[in-house]
Amino acid sequence: MLDENILERRLLNLEKAVSALESKVEGKSLENWLEQLIGSVSDEEAFLEALEYGRAFRKSGKLTDKVLKGS
Repeated sequence: MLDENILERRLLNLEKAVSALESKVEGKSLENWLEQLIGSVSDEEAFLEALEYGRAFRKSGKLTDKVLKGS
């Protein structure tokens, strides 16, 4: 079992970390993160190539249960 002083120190460290994270995001809008992301890479050659690779893979019929389950 952990000593009460150790738990107090760990709790204090967690509270400081949470406070630091809160101050980093304070005033920043997190609501529009998806809108900011959409289209941000759509003109990148690597992105377009990845899309084409995905289309070709789906059309190939090689999707198996193993691939779909992520195994």
